[in-house]
Amino acid sequence: MKTTPFLSATTVKKLDEPVTYDPCYLLDALIEKLQVKNDAGLCRRLGIQPPVISKIRHHRKPVGAAILIRMHEESDLTISELRTLLGDRRKKFRISDKQFKPKQG
Repeated sequence: MKTTPFLSATTVKKLDEPVTYDPCYLLDALIEKLQVKNDAGLCRRLGIQPPVISKIRHHRKPVGAAILIRMHEESDLTISELRTLLGDRRKKFRISDKQFKPKQG
């Protein structure tokens, strides 16, 4: 089984282990990986506003694609590894064709 090598013994989760959606675990893992002190340091490192991290941590905002890509760029973890830390187990993303059609009328 593959484990994340950068996490301490208290926070190690196996990538194959079933987990639920938990953005706090992802944020805590990034804080440890990037060796920043807290959420404010993570915000500075990722170049995002502190309220965004707060909303993600309190389940009021999902981790969007742009933030996930920024996390990937800073941490050198793959998007797949970040999504696994997040608890997202989907293999594929399905986008409805209705999302891209112009409004009628």
